[in-house]
Amino acid sequence: MEFKELIAQRRSIRRFSDRPVPREVVDRLLAEALTAPSARNTRTTRFLVVDDPSLVARMADMRDYGSAFLKGAPLAVVVLGETSASDLWRENAAISATVLQLACVDEGLGSCWVHIHGRPRRKDDPEGEKAADYLRSFLPIPDSCEPLCAVAIGYSDFHPAPLPPHDDQARIIRL
Repeated sequence: MEFKELIAQRRSIRRFSDRPVPREVVDRLLAEALTAPSARNTRTTRFLVVDDPSLVARMADMRDYGSAFLKGAPLAVVVLGETSASDLWRENAAISATVLQLACVDEGLGSCWVHIHGRPRRKDDPEGEKAADYLRSFLPIPDSCEPLCAVAIGYSDFHPAPLPPHDDQARIIRL
């Protein structure tokens, strides 16, 4: 697949079929995502792979908005940053998560990012329990790591409509 096609096909997919993602496909996705660049080549990103349906369903409750669709995903990858290795762990993890999502498109999979870092579990209680703390209560997240996001992954159960036209030139500043 050409890069332009890959970029054009990447969409946020929130509905998945029941078809499991084979282990060899998951291994390829992770190998490709681990090639993502990182600040000063610190390689601070870690991946926590969750394919147990009951755990993925529990993850869907990490927030009362924006994470419910995880319940239907056959696979979720929590993208972690090793916080003591670099102050740029967030940026490194974001780059890795993006490469992971592009690798999904190349494998014929859909994906969607769910933000975790700094997000509250309950929208009406922004100072209450954080999504990351909830996940730590049942996932083996290393103490040295902080979750940035989770990427729901699976075979898409629908084909999204094309993106509406938009004025990209308005987002570019030329000198």
